[in-house]
Amino acid sequence: MSIGAFSLSLSVKDIEVSKKFYETLGFRSFAGVLEDKWIIMQNGDVTIGLFEGMFERNMMTFNPGWNDQAENVASFKDIREIQEELRKKGIVFESMVEEHTEGPGSFMLIDPDGNPILVDQHR
Repeated sequence: MSIGAFSLSLSVKDIEVSKKFYETLGFRSFAGVLEDKWIIMQNGDVTIGLFEGMFERNMMTFNPGWNDQAENVASFKDIREIQEELRKKGIVFESMVEEHTEGPGSFMLIDPDGNPILVDQHR
């Protein structure tokens, strides 16, 4: 089962300081709004998001419908289908997307070690 493009979402204290740090490591900004306190950065095929004041903890993020360049893919499994498959497998959700909706939506899981996993569909 594919649950979309992977990135690591980092909860940062100062987005400008963090941006400069990751630029030093070779990352470049390619999406987001620095003034809104969030940006997405890449270094090769590694994607990270920097978010100031939006999340309590770092989390893994998957985006159904996107490739690793945050570009739309032609065919993908809708987040509601993914959620239902996982529910049938006994996964417990921290939050769920409304079942009878369309388009954007998200759900969150917590892995056995307390790590949050966000599945976030943008279209």
